[in-house]
Amino acid sequence: MTGVAHKTPQQEIDELDVALAGLPERIDGILASRMNSDPNSMALHADGRYWTIGELTAVHREIAAILRSSGVRGGDRVMIIGENCVALVALLFAISSLDAWAVMVNARLSAREIDAVREHCGARRTIYLDADSPEAAAHADRHQAATLSLGAAGAARMSALNTSCEPEAVHANGDQQVAALIYTSGTTGNPKGVMLTHRNLLFIAAVSATLRRITSDDHVYAVLPISHVYGLASVCLGSLFGGACLHLEARYTPQKMARALRDEGITVCQGVPAMYARLLEMLKAGGQKLQPPALRFIYAGGSPLDPALKAEVEAHFGLTLNNGYGLTEASPTISQTRLDESRVDCSVGRAIPRVDVRVVDRAGSDVAEGETGELWVRGQNVMKGYYRNPAATAEAINADGWLNTGDLASRDASGALFIIGRTKDLIIRSGFNVYPVEVEAVLNAHPDVTQSAVVGREVAGNEEVVAFVERAPGKTISEAGLIEFAAALLAPYKRPMQIIFMSPLPAAANGKVLKHKLKEMLKTMALN
Repeated sequence: MTGVAHKTPQQEIDELDVALAGLPERIDGILASRMNSDPNSMALHADGRYWTIGELTAVHREIAAILRSSGVRGGDRVMIIGENCVALVALLFAISSLDAWAVMVNARLSAREIDAVREHCGARRTIYLDADSPEAAAHADRHQAATLSLGAAGAARMSALNTSCEPEAVHANGDQQVAALIYTSGTTGNPKGVMLTHRNLLFIAAVSATLRRITSDDHVYAVLPISHVYGLASVCLGSLFGGACLHLEARYTPQKMARALRDEGITVCQGVPAMYARLLEMLKAGGQKLQPPALRFIYAGGSPLDPALKAEVEAHFGLTLNNGYGLTEASPTISQTRLDESRVDCSVGRAIPRVDVRVVDRAGSDVAEGETGELWVRGQNVMKGYYRNPAATAEAINADGWLNTGDLASRDASGALFIIGRTKDLIIRSGFNVYPVEVEAVLNAHPDVTQSAVVGREVAGNEEVVAFVERAPGKTISEAGLIEFAAALLAPYKRPMQIIFMSPLPAAANGKVLKHKLKEMLKTMALN
């Protein structure tokens, strides 16, 4: 559908190697490089105005001086509570230039979640971007934060100095220094702090820019939270690295997404599948056809993409909906489909260049082509480790540097990966393996369903399949009707025993459904 020039895997590697050879030591070097080439190039668009690279560089330097005078040192953790805005991007680069660690969290997290991260990371200072976020303002009020000037980026609030904070050692090689401490979204219920180095993030920035073929002509829609690694490494850093302009959006709504695609010259749009589902839902309800004049690349990641949604999005936009896979511990990208290799299935594509993958059995031996096993990955994208948790780090990364993703996958003859599901999400029903992603794909194919999430429920000596389903607006499909629909497409052992309708499904700020909350709901329902 895209009609772009084909590039061989070796050409991809050659292009990436050129980019990697010129990588700076720290992520703020992205701005320095662009300043040298064109300080007047557009870097950001927010609240109706553009910011040049020169303006962004000036404000990040101003903020770095403010933080330094506020007691921030190399190796300190600086926590930022907010949503996508110019101040967040400027703070990220300012903290980088001080060799401190950026601990970015979405303001929409609960007080309990915010406080747990703040306590665990031992932040020297916490900054609250409260200008456009009531939630950030509420957290600032709880912590009695004082007003802080961020120069041209506006005002924020800042906590009192944490005098008990001990700085971590600053690495002699800047690229090995931790740039960001990203706390996992809590899909397991137990978030951990993932230490990502400057090299981790710059490697993914270079890969992302290369595979998306980003240039200074591109305008990238940036609604994915920069506080999450997908929005940070691929959307934000990758786009700026390639010379593009980021169009910042604090919160997703289908109305805002449609307006940006239609009116702001967006050429590249990355999101989670639920974003595209809700956009099409809105367009269908209004009988609208969205024809973005400049859009050339659309991409879904962060959660499984089902075939029905992929086909519908592609039919509407006339573009291939590219797909990919990653996780926070891999900065995050592991694989993605290529611009010039259209697929009708929902493969997450081949491994990105210079990253190795294995699909192994429980003994750690490679499985045969087409068979299912655990996915392991090794490369410059693999995290430094979990902060203050060496046991968990040793469990995740073996002595040879292989990261066990905890995901089940298979690989075809071309090397393309198919994600079957999480190891821990596997449902074993009457001795048969049930992969939730397969059941979800069937349920999501029903026209009355927006999205679904399938979990296992323990019963005496067995597990049952339970589906939580979000109906499309105005639709009235019944539990019996949806079970009948699924029965025609699934083997008996895969069929849901119960369907629970819920709108919306509980999700993290990045759109990922929180299955651990659904499992907790099932336990509560059983007790009642």
